[in-house]
Amino acid sequence: MADFEVVVVGGGNAGCAAALAAARGGARTLLIERYGFLGGTATAAMVGPWMTFHSASERIVGGIAQEIVERLVAMGGSPGHIADASDYVATITPFDPEIHKALLFDLMRESGVKLLLHAWFLDALLEGTRVAGARVATVGGTRTLRAARTIDATADAYVAAAAGVPTQQGDARGNVQPASLMFRLSHVDRDALAAYVRRRPEQMRSSLKTHERTPDALTAVAGLYELWDEARRSGEVTVPRELVSFFATPYDDEVTVNMTRVVNIDPLDPDDLTRAEVESRLQAMQLLEFFRLRVPGFGNARIAATGTQVGIRESRRIVGRYTLTRDDVLQARRFDDAVARSAYPIDVHNPSGSGTATQRLAPGASYEIPYRTLVPVNREQLLVAGRCISTTHEALASTRLTPTVMTLGQAAGTAAALACARGVPVAEIDTDELRAQLVADGVDLRRNA
Repeated sequence: MADFEVVVVGGGNAGCAAALAAARGGARTLLIERYGFLGGTATAAMVGPWMTFHSASERIVGGIAQEIVERLVAMGGSPGHIADASDYVATITPFDPEIHKALLFDLMRESGVKLLLHAWFLDALLEGTRVAGARVATVGGTRTLRAARTIDATADAYVAAAAGVPTQQGDARGNVQPASLMFRLSHVDRDALAAYVRRRPEQMRSSLKTHERTPDALTAVAGLYELWDEARRSGEVTVPRELVSFFATPYDDEVTVNMTRVVNIDPLDPDDLTRAEVESRLQAMQLLEFFRLRVPGFGNARIAATGTQVGIRESRRIVGRYTLTRDDVLQARRFDDAVARSAYPIDVHNPSGSGTATQRLAPGASYEIPYRTLVPVNREQLLVAGRCISTTHEALASTRLTPTVMTLGQAAGTAAALACARGVPVAEIDTDELRAQLVADGVDLRRNA
């Protein structure tokens, strides 16, 4: 007998959505997380704001992801979806990582999800080709947790790889996107910042007219090219970025900075990961001085927080029953078994230096992600959710964003609960029934043509 009907390994936003969906679907569910809190990159790495819930004016991400945003708004932890002043995406969704941690615990308690925190994945349990749970290390020793259905939401495909699922990593040469440590700066004078970008409008990438560049409208700032170039030429900064980039938070005097960049790393190599943690924190201190000395409104800025860990954009991906491609994304493809939608562009941060290559969908378009990308090619009763689904390197550069991985998590959890209820393998569930349940639970899916 299994200890649980569904075991979810990894308590990031994808894993949280998976656990909530499985438990709400009636499955006895356990969520395993290595930290003492949930949220993954959204809380441990402070990756934000979330981008994006919309394609042009249409909201294309709903379900548990939208529920979380609405709960955060009610708690004062997010302003909700706001226009992106830097014109990179339609909307961004700032949030407070600390409030998000508390909210996720509330949601788990309300939905009856059992938690096991401070538990590190060690190995997958296998019965022939069937994944039957996981073995984890805890402060009380090793635990073996048996499951009727298992969901790998580790982002790095730890469970799938341990179970013998074939995986891929990086581009054709194995290079992955760089790592970045997020940090927040407080005591920011946004009036002074707004005055600068009104005086020097060419220094900010934005369709906002000059008079529209008010403090409240500066939800995202990308540019400040002259200030950055001067600092790089003088040797004040050595971070391999091409522009200054920061975002609004729920608080008037605070911004989230996304600028550190550690290149030429393998995030699954412990030595490289150690180097990324060390280098990114040194870069953050360098950037703090840059902001204080160079950027109007930041003279009294303080570091309010840094991520518990460096943010990883890319590592291992499974080989699934279908592999989502660059053309699927850019041509806005639809699938009969679609379980999520996205309109985020393909943005590949240079693995070895500065620069970001961006490829966009047509205005107002969105692509779909099929259920088959969550199903490993050679193992039974295992699903994956998050950035380790079956995609190419370029497609991953779009699917990895938080609103998308939350929806993928909800799809995996819902599918696992359905498989338990119907007594069938996860690969054999009725995807029409799955889609109908997701729509009933608020996920924004289109009808099949």
